[in-house]
Amino acid sequence: MTPEQRLEQLGITLPKMPVPVANYVPWRFAGPMLYLSGQGPKMPDGNYSVGRLGLNTDIIKGYADARLTGLQLLAVAKAALGELSRIEAVIKLLGMVNAEPDFSDHPKVINGCSNLFVEVLGEAGKHARSAVGMGSLPNRMTVEIEAILLVKPT
Repeated sequence: MTPEQRLEQLGITLPKMPVPVANYVPWRFAGPMLYLSGQGPKMPDGNYSVGRLGLNTDIIKGYADARLTGLQLLAVAKAALGELSRIEAVIKLLGMVNAEPDFSDHPKVINGCSNLFVEVLGEAGKHARSAVGMGSLPNRMTVEIEAILLVKPT
């Protein structure tokens, strides 16, 4: 089953690929590696889900926001590759959580993206990962995640 078929089976439609609002590109190839710029939980209305874990946002919302961010990353990968089945492996995720200094469940939040990648990409979705807390994130969003992917040769 292809990743696109898994998305359909899960009832998931990828969002439109986000357009950069600053001087960067959404992705960059380096040999067989595809580097995806950091994405956040952009909602269908164009606004970001905002909040700070440990202050006004809980793990359940943070997890959902990380999952939404994972969908943004998959949309960028699909735009770069044409089809998600070209992903040989997700090598690494860097998950950043907008959190209070005493918040310690960053991995539970970023699991929203990690679990989505495995659901959609199967074994290829398993990855190395860092989940860290940040004092703030752009647009006050709850999470930002970037990814490094290994691409199958064409």
